Amino acid sequence: MTRHRPTVFDRTTWPDSLLDSALAPSRPAVPWIEDLGARAERPRLRSAMRTDLVIVGGGLTGLWTAVRAKRRDPGRRVVLLEAKRIGWAASGRNGGFCDASLTHGAENGRSRWPEEFETLERLGLENLAGFERDLEELTVDAEFERVGGLDVATEEHQLEWLDDMANEPGRHRVTALGARALVDSPTYLGGVVTSGDSLALVHPGKLSEGLARAAEELGVEIFEHSPATGLDADGDRMVVRTAQGSVTAERVALATNAFPSLLVRDRLMTVPVYDYVLMTEPLTAAQRESIGWLGRQGLGDVANQFHYYRLTRDNRILFGGYDAVYFAGGRIRESYEDRPASFRKLASHFFTTFPQLEEVRFAHRWAGPIDTSTRFCAYVRLARAGRVAAALGFTGLGVGASRFAAEVMLDRLDGLQTERTETRMMRELPPPFPPEPIASMGIQATRWSLDQADHHGGRRNLLLRTLDALGLGFDS
Repeated sequence: MTRHRPTVFDRTTWPDSLLDSALAPSRPAVPWIEDLGARAERPRLRSAMRTDLVIVGGGLTGLWTAVRAKRRDPGRRVVLLEAKRIGWAASGRNGGFCDASLTHGAENGRSRWPEEFETLERLGLENLAGFERDLEELTVDAEFERVGGLDVATEEHQLEWLDDMANEPGRHRVTALGARALVDSPTYLGGVVTSGDSLALVHPGKLSEGLARAAEELGVEIFEHSPATGLDADGDRMVVRTAQGSVTAERVALATNAFPSLLVRDRLMTVPVYDYVLMTEPLTAAQRESIGWLGRQGLGDVANQFHYYRLTRDNRILFGGYDAVYFAGGRIRESYEDRPASFRKLASHFFTTFPQLEEVRFAHRWAGPIDTSTRFCAYVRLARAGRVAAALGFTGLGVGASRFAAEVMLDRLDGLQTERTETRMMRELPPPFPPEPIASMGIQATRWSLDQADHHGGRRNLLLRTLDALGLGFDS
C-alpha cells in the first residue's frame, strides 16, 4: 500500500486551548431560524377535511409545490401538512447555496445523462431565473444574492480537477494568486470561478418562512405539528391521516426529504447522512479586511471530503461539510446533531483555512440529515395510479432544485407531458440502497475509501472504481 500522505488539514495542528476557546461560546442552535425571531405557530389539523391537493412536508420542496400549484391554478384548494414547524429540518439548516445545477454538479450530470446534459443545464438556469422571479413577484425577502462561487484546490492532485471544471460554461480558471486575490487563504493552490448566472446565495430561514407566507396569501392552508401517519386509497381519492385528523384529496405530493416516506417502496431509495456546520460571530472590520472576500462568493474545496463556506449579510462565516456521517440503522435522531468530534474537526479546518482569523469565535453549531440517493440528485416518481407524486434524494444541493422538483410533481399529477417530465433524469429511478446491515457496512467502507483517496493523490481504490463503474461513485 502507498504511504498515507497528510493533507493540508492534517499537517496543521491547532492547540487544544485555541479550539476550546473558539467553540466555547457556540450554542447548539440554527442561526437561520433564530434570525426569524418569535413566530406565531400555525394550527394543527384536528378534523377531517377534503381538498384538491394535499402536500406532505413543509420544507422547500413542499412550499414550492404549494406556491406553484396556486400560481398555476388559483382555484385549486391546497392543504400543506408539516410534522413540526415550517423549514425546521434540512430546508432551514443548509448553507443557503442556491445552485442552478439540477444534477448535483456538471460531472455527475454529464456522466449519467450525457445525451441530455445540455438540456438539463438549460432547464437548471431557467429554473434559477424562475426562482428569482417568483421571489420578486411574491415579495419574499430571502436575501437572494447572485454572487457566484469559487471552487478551490488545496492539494496538488486537485489542480487537474480544476482544469476539467473550468471547461464548463460560466466558469473560468484562476491561479493560486488569482484565488487568493478573491479570498485570502494560504491553503489555495488554484481555483475555478463560477458566475452569478449559475449560483446565488439565500437565507434559508427567510426563504422558507417567506414562501410559507406567500403560499398562505395565495390561499394555501398550512397545518403545523401535524405529522402524516398513513396514506390510503378511498375510491378515486387518497386519504392522508394524521394523529388527530385526515385530508381526503384528489392528488398527493410527498416532500418528506430524509424522513420515512409514506410510500414504503421509497424507504430504501434514500438514506439520512448527517452534515455538520459552524457559524462564527460577526467579523470585525479588520478581520473582514484580512480575508478580502469582497465578492461574497460561495466557496468550496474540491476534495472528496469537502468543505463549503460563505458569508452572511452581517459578515458571519458559515463553515460546514467534510464529515458526512451515516449512523447504523439509518435512523434520524436529535442526539446525532451534537457531535463534538465533528465540530472540533471543523474548527481546526476553519483556522487552517483562515489562520489570520485566529481570534474569531463560533456562535452556533448544528447538524441535520441529508436525503442521500444513489444517484446524488433528486428523483420524482408517480404512484397509486397517478394520484401520488414523490420528490426525494436531493443529496444536499436541493435549495434551487426543490423548485424544479415541485414543478415536475405538479406536471405529473396534472397529467402533463412537458420538457421537464420527458427527460430521462426525471423518468428514471435511482437504484435503492441495500437493507441493513449491508447498507451500513457499504457506506462506512465508502467513507473510509474516500478518505484514503484524499490522502493518496486522489487515487480511487477498487471499491470506489467499482462504484464509479456502476454509476454509484461520489464524494462526501
